[in-house]
Amino acid sequence: MRTIKLIIEYDGSNYCGWQIQPNGPTIQGELEKAVFALTGNESRVEGSGRTDSGVHALAQVAHFLTDSDMPGEAFSRALNAHLPKDISVRESMEATGDFHARFSALGKVYRYEIENAATRPALDFTRVWWVSWELDENLLNQATLYILGEHDFTSFADAERDGGDNIRTVERAEWRREGRRLSFEIEGNGFLYKMVRCLVGTLVEVGRGKISPDEFIEILQKRDRTAAGPTAPPAGLHLVRVNYPAGM
Repeated sequence: MRTIKLIIEYDGSNYCGWQIQPNGPTIQGELEKAVFALTGNESRVEGSGRTDSGVHALAQVAHFLTDSDMPGEAFSRALNAHLPKDISVRESMEATGDFHARFSALGKVYRYEIENAATRPALDFTRVWWVSWELDENLLNQATLYILGEHDFTSFADAERDGGDNIRTVERAEWRREGRRLSFEIEGNGFLYKMVRCLVGTLVEVGRGKISPDEFIEILQKRDRTAAGPTAPPAGLHLVRVNYPAGM
């Protein structure tokens, strides 16, 4: 059996997340239907990780096994013929047999997009969080410095799935503004369930002046989700990149 690696872009607005579930359409489900339509074989499409309902991806990575003799690079166009318009396989290639989209990954990069303006957006309303309050970028970046490095992020893990090993390493995190658009980008070795959205929701409270940077440190150290701010909505979150060892 051959291992085919896929790099996938999708708008998650119309899906119940990545993972197949009985209550609605999913990204994984649509991909598996496309693989079956193309190859005639039922193949599990394994992703680098789950994205939640309404979350988007610029470069999600997945793989599946097949005995098809189609060239690896040809799968992208062939699969796209069977996929809805809001899911696109941007690249495909044959990978080594030891490649696994999830277990081979070293880390990920996420970006959260905020439309920070007094008036709401019309074109990108499914891809951003509209925040009409004025946000202080200096406060945002000051508080963001405190999440760099290795920490227990229990305070920013969704209460439904906290507990266990909640230690993660954040290698890079920063805010940038271009006009009305305020972007938060974060890179780390792994992320807890809804961790990025919990961080953004709390950092927005810092940017509003509702929480001071010193109070933000205290929230991190408390390891208590109820001490932190709200969870930012899913629409603004994008999986930007999955990192792998060289050659994978």
